[in-house]
Amino acid sequence: MLIVKKFGGTSVADKERIFNVARRIEEDYKKGNEIVVVLSAMGKQTDILIQMAKDINPNASKREMDMLLTTGEQVSVALMAMALDALGIPAVSLNAFQVAMHTTSVYSNARIKRIDTDRIRNELQNRRVVLVTGFQGVNKFDDYTTLGRGGSDTTAVALAAALHADKCEIYTDVDGVYTADPRMVKTARKLNEITYDEMLELASLGAGVLHNRSVEMAKKYGVQLVVRSSINKTEGTVVKEVVNMEKMLVSGVAADKNTARIAVIGLEDQPGVAFKLFNHLARHNINVDIILQSVGRDGTKDISFTVKEDDLDEAVATIERHRQGSLKCQKVDVEKGVAKVSIVGAGMMSNTGVAAKMFEALYDVGVNIKMISTSEIRVTVLIDEAHVEKAMNAVHEKFLLSQM
Repeated sequence: MLIVKKFGGTSVADKERIFNVARRIEEDYKKGNEIVVVLSAMGKQTDILIQMAKDINPNASKREMDMLLTTGEQVSVALMAMALDALGIPAVSLNAFQVAMHTTSVYSNARIKRIDTDRIRNELQNRRVVLVTGFQGVNKFDDYTTLGRGGSDTTAVALAAALHADKCEIYTDVDGVYTADPRMVKTARKLNEITYDEMLELASLGAGVLHNRSVEMAKKYGVQLVVRSSINKTEGTVVKEVVNMEKMLVSGVAADKNTARIAVIGLEDQPGVAFKLFNHLARHNINVDIILQSVGRDGTKDISFTVKEDDLDEAVATIERHRQGSLKCQKVDVEKGVAKVSIVGAGMMSNTGVAAKMFEALYDVGVNIKMISTSEIRVTVLIDEAHVEKAMNAVHEKFLLSQM
């Protein structure tokens, strides 16, 4: 059996945890399995490198940031290879060049184009455990690229798809996917299984357990994911196309504090204005989420939308560059200190009144809603960041998620 395993940064944060992971790998290896392991940087190493870069040059280019950040994963795989060798398990560490992991050229947010699997397969045939750096790739200029925070999940799923692996296991510091973040909602309950679509929505909305692009790729290539704890051996959560249980009305509640609201005031009430605005943002790879357009009055209209707070400065600068030109708007307002709270569930498609029930829960605890966005299996609201924990607990309780 060919198994791809991914371990996050907390799983390899120190010597003790590295050997804990090494022993888990040893256990599966000795059962005769072929093992490919994807590792993240140790502990908070990526955050440390980012802070070091900011101290030296707050405006460092994304190319140089990628060059810097890829060093974290190379440390992890090399140390893990040494740990396995100490246990008598043959292993080899490979970085993105050695694999090779081909990506697009968008620094800090590249996408995987293809993976050359020859080197990995040769190492597996020689009964070595293959340790691959997560989160990174190589573009057509032979530069390192990174896949965005959480990108090691995507590396693991991409490898599982390319190698036609029997299983892809994602190990984290929690023992599965919960109905809400257990650090914020004490009554959150672990799910035994969840659909790709539900997991994709939760991941995109701040759940943090899996990188959203990894779920997207798993669904596309039919890779069955298992989210498990790296600390204990409890059964995790299986992410797959169809779940056996009857669809719950709501599967989970998620929050995303990395959010800011932008309001573009006084745009011309003419065809194509929205296209021009969002096309300018798209050219700078700025993703937009909740969008609200006002009814036109006196020949003008307003458009409000949310972006990741990380993209806020670049988004505002982009709009300002075109404010007097193609956009012809009066002003740009920005609101920080906001967050998205969302409910996700495949059961919403066949049940009415779900949104109203969520809004009632927020009303009961005095939380005001600023913006609303919906899909077939999701309802998202924008609220003040200060009320996130109160809102999540109220919604979680309203849908009886702790009692399922």
